[in-house]
Amino acid sequence: MATTSDADPATSTDARSTGKAGIYLAVLQLVFTLGWTIYVVYLPQLAAKVGIPAGMVIVILLLDQAIFTITDTLMGIAADRMTPLAGRLSRFVVMATAISCVAFLALPFVANLGAQAQPVFLALIVIWAVTSSALRAPPLALLGKFAARPSIPWLACLAMFGYGVAGAISPYLGVALRNYDPRIPFVVSSVVLLLTAFGLSWIERQIREGALKAAPRPQLLPGKPAARLTLIFVAAALVLALGYQLHFSINSAPLFLRFAKQPDLEWLMPVYWIGFNIAMFPASFITRRLGGLLVMGAAGLLGAGAVLGVENAGSLNTMLVMQFTAGAAWGCILMSAVAAAIAIGGRGSEGKVVGLMFSAIALATFARMAAVAAGWAKDPGYETLLHLAPIACWLLGGAVLFVLAVMRLRRWQRGEGLTAGP
Repeated sequence: MATTSDADPATSTDARSTGKAGIYLAVLQLVFTLGWTIYVVYLPQLAAKVGIPAGMVIVILLLDQAIFTITDTLMGIAADRMTPLAGRLSRFVVMATAISCVAFLALPFVANLGAQAQPVFLALIVIWAVTSSALRAPPLALLGKFAARPSIPWLACLAMFGYGVAGAISPYLGVALRNYDPRIPFVVSSVVLLLTAFGLSWIERQIREGALKAAPRPQLLPGKPAARLTLIFVAAALVLALGYQLHFSINSAPLFLRFAKQPDLEWLMPVYWIGFNIAMFPASFITRRLGGLLVMGAAGLLGAGAVLGVENAGSLNTMLVMQFTAGAAWGCILMSAVAAAIAIGGRGSEGKVVGLMFSAIALATFARMAAVAAGWAKDPGYETLLHLAPIACWLLGGAVLFVLAVMRLRRWQRGEGLTAGP
């Protein structure tokens, strides 16, 4: 058993770099996601100031998601091309973030100019949406290329922890911001996000130095990602994300209102995110040993059962337990999806596959918003469909990935040239 004195200095350095990178990712995702919450809270008010009808706000949000669906993949591909040159990716991300923050910060000020500023207001939204994609796939792609492979699930866990904390805070943030001048939160969030983004250059230097000192690591998949595996993974991620969107964003609040009152929702909805944040930590160790696809599949099946439990709960306490479990399942799915995407990317395409995964999530969000815009959420004719769809999505996506992962594991055990897999 190695003591502190005889431990490998390179391993210790890499571990410290990994820990710093993970904490940085968590903070980055937290700040970025809270900025999106601020945007959603104030968008109706700002749109009204420039003469945009209330009914068009959902169209703007749909446009945002459509942009994310395209740019997340493009940013991931760009990250793959820039990463080989030291410092180039971090400079690109910081520059894109600076443009994004300036556009975001300007929104409330431009809105105060009235209807004549409507074209500028809309242009700023498009600029913000396009450039903000630089904060999703590229940082994770950087870590996927240089961090030690066994540490990837832990890094993914920390990154998604920031996202989960933001999800838990969002209901309270929405209530707290109602009476504030929008210029204050827009300025504060923009400045904080930009300062956080500047840290990426330091993180890049740290993990590159750690990678140089560490022993060469084996690649989980040789060469470019297998097209068939990538397609199945992205399609399953889309289906699972759609299940999450329909269950949490459309069905959860009405289900809670069976046993609670409207003011109670701000205390009940975060239960989902508590489960999300807690479950990811033990699941990251399972992902490290068994692979992300297997954990995604198992979590999808667990989530289907939990959502079924929420739908059929006979009391508030039962519903809370099932909602906690559903959130835990989604946390495991998202964390292991990041790890699997990096593994599937193999050598040189980590950013592309991670970008495709984020594009799938954006497309699922687009589908949920489109369902709301079409009035399905309030149409009794679609009620049964909307309540069955999340269960079907998580059951289908989970089953496909679980079977795929087991098949790959068996082929690996038979020595057919595969590793244990992503």
